[in-house]
Amino acid sequence: MSHTIKEKTKLLARVRRLKGQMEAVERALEAEVECGELLQLLASVRGALNGLTVELIEDHIVHHVVDPNTEPDPTKAKGAADLIAVVRTYLK
Repeated sequence: MSHTIKEKTKLLARVRRLKGQMEAVERALEAEVECGELLQLLASVRGALNGLTVELIEDHIVHHVVDPNTEPDPTKAKGAADLIAVVRTYLK
């Protein structure tokens, strides 16, 4: 079973929140809100999308590359954990 199927409910909830945020951007554009408010809305969308991306990349690493929590080779486990940390930091 794919990790996306196991986490389907949680992932779909994130996508639905993103959809709602994008609809707020659309409404703001239609209402001709100030650019500062629009930029704040877009920043929140970007943050939510980055959060979803991090979750999927991390799950991909753990399920398809190396699970740092179960890998017997300490070098590989550390490498996977470091990669996950870098992805989290980069997309934060």
